[in-house]
Amino acid sequence: MNSQYDIAVIGGGNAALCAAMTAAEAGARVLILETAPKPYRGGNSRHTRNFRCMHSGPLGPLVEDYSEEEYFSDLLKVTGGKTDEHLARLAIRTSEECLPWMEAHGVRFQPSLSGTLSLARTNAFFMGGGKSLVNAYYRAAERLGVDVIYDANVTHLELEGDRITHVEYTHDGQDHQIEPRAVIVASGGFQADTDWLTRAWGDPARNFLIRGTPYNRGAVLADLLAQGVSQVGDPTQCHAVAIDGRAPKFDGGIVTRLDCVPFSIVVNKHAERFYDEGEDVWPKRYAIWGRLVANQPDQVGYVIIDAKSLELFMPSVFPPLKADTLEDLAVQMDLPPDKLRATVENFNTACGDTSAFHPTELDGVATRGIAPPKTNWARPITEPPFYGYSLRTGVTFTYLGLKVDENAQCSTANGPIRNLWAAGETMAGSILGQGYLAGFGMTIGTVFGRIAGREASNHVA
Repeated sequence: MNSQYDIAVIGGGNAALCAAMTAAEAGARVLILETAPKPYRGGNSRHTRNFRCMHSGPLGPLVEDYSEEEYFSDLLKVTGGKTDEHLARLAIRTSEECLPWMEAHGVRFQPSLSGTLSLARTNAFFMGGGKSLVNAYYRAAERLGVDVIYDANVTHLELEGDRITHVEYTHDGQDHQIEPRAVIVASGGFQADTDWLTRAWGDPARNFLIRGTPYNRGAVLADLLAQGVSQVGDPTQCHAVAIDGRAPKFDGGIVTRLDCVPFSIVVNKHAERFYDEGEDVWPKRYAIWGRLVANQPDQVGYVIIDAKSLELFMPSVFPPLKADTLEDLAVQMDLPPDKLRATVENFNTACGDTSAFHPTELDGVATRGIAPPKTNWARPITEPPFYGYSLRTGVTFTYLGLKVDENAQCSTANGPIRNLWAAGETMAGSILGQGYLAGFGMTIGTVFGRIAGREASNHVA
């Protein structure tokens, strides 16, 4: 271990690793402080599986093209316009050069997954998933001379005037202090701190599941905000998806996500539908369902499908409940049987011609005369056996974070902090005001991680 480091990177996921490798390649002596133990290193990145990438033609595993304007339009749809256009376009435009950079640092790609994702043109899938990406980056970082301390709980960054003077952390039951010349914060959001989540959301948050790492508790974020570092984002906004209600409280990961919603109806505990299940293709709408479920009684929803839809989506990690009748399925799901039967029959009556049904693109097969409507993939639920899943809100990461500029630099009301940068989920609220676009978190982390590493190494040089 070096006795003196040029740069301390706080966090151990994609953004942190991109920053550390970029800085090390520029000649900086870099230390990564990762809160998690080594087997759980990587934060939420180990649960990812793809990277959303602009490209002007076929690129790696990506087919056709995906322009900056189309990418930005997709982002506007999911965020409702709540984004910093300059930073968003920077992330989008830079993503094209990131894919070959990722390959050069050990990431391998594969063709896109089948099912409802429909991402062959927009998202590059990691061979071996996020865990493989994280391991490849750690190997590359080691070759570059980056040091890593696991189980390192950063407790305080001392801000004096316009610079960070030292970093305090605990390791093996002892307190430590280092004085790096620059600091990059890439330690995620606060979602694993259930008390903080509850202060933001109220008591319903105690029913949320945290699909990502249990180590993102926002300690560094809280410390910096308390010292007046500029913040961005709404504490109630987050990447929240509807996941299998049987998932664990923490760390269930991406496999607990359910992709069956477009081919289903979704009801609450009173067996009432509450939103359009076919509003758009799943990668552009899956992230709204966590908040939708959060607004239902007991923060729970229920998916109902029939036999003809069972093979149309990616298999679930837990098998669905199964019954020969809707009434039996309702009993298994603790729903009112008569009400579920009535809801399904009302939906079935509203379905029209289904000959144009197409599971992987918007098909316009819609209901008529019911509210809420189902605007695509609306087929009657008539073919037994019937299947069901329970849904809970699964929070991936929160959007309250550190405000950064185009150089990933943090600031206070008095101006920039000369030696503090942020990347990844801890600053994603600068771009994501609400909603989420599949694979975009990895884009933000990769782009701004590399920017932060470049700028921090320039500072120390």
